[in-house]
Amino acid sequence: MKEKLDKALECFKKKDWNGAIDLFTSILEVDTNNAEIYNNLGLCYANTGDEEKAEKNYLKCIELNPKIPQCYINLVDIYYKQKRMGEGINILSYAIDMLDDNLLFRHYLARFYMEDAKQDLAIDELVYILEKQPDNYDAYYDLAKIYFDFGNYDSAIENLENVLEYKTDNELIYYYLAEAYQANDEIDKAISNFLKAIAANNRFPLPYKKVAILFMARGDYEDAAEYLEDYLNFDIPQEEKQNIEKLLDNIKSKIKGNQ
Repeated sequence: MKEKLDKALECFKKKDWNGAIDLFTSILEVDTNNAEIYNNLGLCYANTGDEEKAEKNYLKCIELNPKIPQCYINLVDIYYKQKRMGEGINILSYAIDMLDDNLLFRHYLARFYMEDAKQDLAIDELVYILEKQPDNYDAYYDLAKIYFDFGNYDSAIENLENVLEYKTDNELIYYYLAEAYQANDEIDKAISNFLKAIAANNRFPLPYKKVAILFMARGDYEDAAEYLEDYLNFDIPQEEKQNIEKLLDNIKSKIKGNQ
């Protein structure tokens, strides 16, 4: 049996999924209550694209041993991918009952709640996580997304600023923070963070356009023109390029008129 298991695991490492399936299945013919093997078999089926058989094996694993954390994660990955939010919420709630100290289940649950438009429940889970793990920047980020969608921009900003304490020089966080400041009518801070996004990654096109529009809105036409010209150097759709070129021509006309 050990030799067969070693061969199955070797096939698994080599991504020979069908070979691993055959070997794991033959092991289960003898060792019928081996939860770990059912989990491994589920992973093999998932990698071949047979999510129905993968789900069946994950559920069998949980039935035999509800204390294997990874099996829950493997199963809810299928549910999330298939938008089966109710089933995902149910199995994660069960997982929390079985393994209450595993905060990863609560984070998954929060994201299922977010997808299922149960934002208040998602907030409860994320706040609970942060009480236990105050350095969990992913939880701060998810809270920021919820608050932004609610129009609570102050709270969105607060949580994104918390993310930056742990994940510095990240262009996406600076970009989303800038959008939150812009929505909160704090234009100078929005501009500052769009510029930080560019400094963190000068190959990230979106903040160039955004900051140019803000410069233009407050009459800083030369700065607006500079960033729009930079934006045109990116691979953007032709229609978008034409619109930006027209906008740039108008800005340059304003600059000449002010000289």
